[in-house]
Amino acid sequence: MILRLLITTLLTCLASSVVAGTTPHNETRGFINVLHWWTSPSEAAAVDVLKQHYARSGFAWADQAIVGGGGGKAMTVLKSQIISGNPPHAAQISGMGIQNWASLDLLRHIDGSANRNQWRNVLPQFVLDTVQFRDRYYGIPVGIHRNNWLWINPTAFEDTGLAIPSSWDDLIAIAPRLRRAGFIPLTHGGEPWQQAAIFESVVLSEGGADFYRQALVEHDEEALTSPTMIKVFRKLKQITSLTPNDRSRRPWDQATREIINDEAAVMLMGDWALGEFKMSDQLEGVDFYCRPAFGTEDHFIYNIDSFVIFNRKRFKDRQAQQWLAQQLMNKETQIAFTDKKGSIPVRMDATDQLEGCQKKSLNALNKSIKEGTLVPSIIHGMAVKESLQAPVINFVSSYMSVPTATPEQAVISLSAALLAPAK
Repeated sequence: MILRLLITTLLTCLASSVVAGTTPHNETRGFINVLHWWTSPSEAAAVDVLKQHYARSGFAWADQAIVGGGGGKAMTVLKSQIISGNPPHAAQISGMGIQNWASLDLLRHIDGSANRNQWRNVLPQFVLDTVQFRDRYYGIPVGIHRNNWLWINPTAFEDTGLAIPSSWDDLIAIAPRLRRAGFIPLTHGGEPWQQAAIFESVVLSEGGADFYRQALVEHDEEALTSPTMIKVFRKLKQITSLTPNDRSRRPWDQATREIINDEAAVMLMGDWALGEFKMSDQLEGVDFYCRPAFGTEDHFIYNIDSFVIFNRKRFKDRQAQQWLAQQLMNKETQIAFTDKKGSIPVRMDATDQLEGCQKKSLNALNKSIKEGTLVPSIIHGMAVKESLQAPVINFVSSYMSVPTATPEQAVISLSAALLAPAK
């Protein structure tokens, strides 16, 4: 009797546990398999919020989390699943990827949920434009990130008696003193997308919003080969000298911990980094500062976190997918999720409680919309299709890693990468 009771208890425990990539227990109405690349500690905490809120529908969220901050590995897995005829119920897809997958008739539209919940009344126009294809809604947006943030370790400047820099030239000038004191002047993980993140911020700081759009969105040949773009690559080469001597490819959250652990002075990273600071009980204004990337104070490079749902025939699958759209756009879900993720809610009626860096980001967003200085991120697929995104990221990474590469050679190669598909 005791043995039977123990076995029954063990089976109950096993049945009630949900592991990444597994099917949830049978007490739910069903489950939805979600592919994404949010695997850092703060990202995992943010995903847990989505799971908990989605569970209120009676369905369960089954994780298929793929390690890789830029999402490249996740996209490789997704493509292989689609080719094999077994796509996930839902997947994290950003920017122009939504239009790409929708154009292949692989996605279900979510017009019903979008119209019922009056998305047009609560979402900014640039978010609406991002999640639509041919006037139908295909993307479920969950947060807005600002890419052009600097994260500053005040201890590095207090210990050295140096003023916090206000430009790249300032940081370059004081870098030797920071290194002698044991601080990495500018930390980052060395992954190609992280290197390209520096590139797009420098394009914005050197050329402004109009030049950024001409070069990286419209692919204007004159802008791509201009003296301004040569200045961008020259500055990029100088900035490379500020980064860790060992530029091994590390996840972005490891670089963030170098700020938290007083090993580095400055980091350029989107505000998903804020989640890691919060997870470590760091206080803004005491343990770290968040400031716009040098020269981009009045600009906002945006990246929108979003999901799509794939075509499914089974009624229960479609029902689970419909509830996903409903729950992720819930006002309460948006507030709780973005608190962990570091982003701004896409619902503008869910932003009243924002504080600190998130409030600064919201103010910068509103100002950039009003002044026309809001620009899409190229590294997160907001500005270009995936077929162009990867070559640009890899080229910039290669340029930053090869000491002999010149700015003049770089503008020719960048222009060729962006213009070749059009010729």
